[in-house]
Amino acid sequence: MVQIKRLLILLLLISFAAVGTVFAGGGRARADELVIYSSVDEANAMRILNAFTADTGIRVNFVFLSTGPAMARIQAERHNPQADVWMGGPAENHSIIRDEGLTISYTGGNFNVLQSAFRCPDGYWRSFYMNPMAFAINTEMLNRIDGPMPASWEDLLDPAFRGLIQMPSPQTSGTAFNMVASLVALWGEERAFEFMRALNPNIQTFTASGTAPAAAVATGACVIAIQFTPAFFESIERGFPLEVVFPSEGVWFENPAVSILQGTRNLDAAQALVAWLTSERGQNVLIEERTFFYPVIPGATLAPGMPDFATLRTIDVDPVWAGENRERLVRRWQEEVLPAR
Repeated sequence: MVQIKRLLILLLLISFAAVGTVFAGGGRARADELVIYSSVDEANAMRILNAFTADTGIRVNFVFLSTGPAMARIQAERHNPQADVWMGGPAENHSIIRDEGLTISYTGGNFNVLQSAFRCPDGYWRSFYMNPMAFAINTEMLNRIDGPMPASWEDLLDPAFRGLIQMPSPQTSGTAFNMVASLVALWGEERAFEFMRALNPNIQTFTASGTAPAAAVATGACVIAIQFTPAFFESIERGFPLEVVFPSEGVWFENPAVSILQGTRNLDAAQALVAWLTSERGQNVLIEERTFFYPVIPGATLAPGMPDFATLRTIDVDPVWAGENRERLVRRWQEEVLPAR
């Protein structure tokens, strides 16, 4: 009886190991599937990739991994790649794995149409959407406090907004660090930190999540939220009384990228995905599927209320500098800005 139980346990463990082999590495379960590590959130990745499959007939199998885990897995699998494409994650991180020899160049599709900010010069990565930083103002709540409509970063210092603004914390959110780095690039470090200290009395809370302020401003829990725009435009479509403002001094933006991984077993399909993502059709899918991501090619569809990217004033931030200084700037924010509350 004991031997039978041991045999059953052994068979069960073998079956679990087999399942883990199929799925844990990105699922090389089918040789004819394109395997993708996606750092785009799961819901939006599914919408985008389902549209790609419908258009091309190419089957995809994707595994959601945030940027850090995705890079770690790609690096760990360098001698036995388990995926064909990494989709999503900041462009600067794609530059890191390019420098490590983990991606291959592809300059087909609309590569030459993309602005220089949205492509690696030698084709190792390209951005397929971008999201600018902005404010969302709950207009009903603004009317209740009889407050002025802010048009600039400096306007956020108005005492009328005391305790009424939410933004993420740079300690936990890349979105918030985007704001810190952009203000430093705009004004210089000393003035940027002076501004952030002066803003502190108006901050209701620093959220752990980069998207939490959008939910708060939509429901009126705060009057102003600061973050990237997709959740703002989604809330507007759902009927919440929000107005999106791009500050007059300028904004930085995130521009997630896509790379073909060295060792891909489905090169043609991988190239087809990259080309499709930056085609007019692929860019229009971003709005059709309600991702509310900004397209990166001219002429693509925009959702109501989304101004053309070309009309936005942007801040030129060197992503290499931002990466090198991130830890130091966040530490300074913790030491100087956070205690000022």
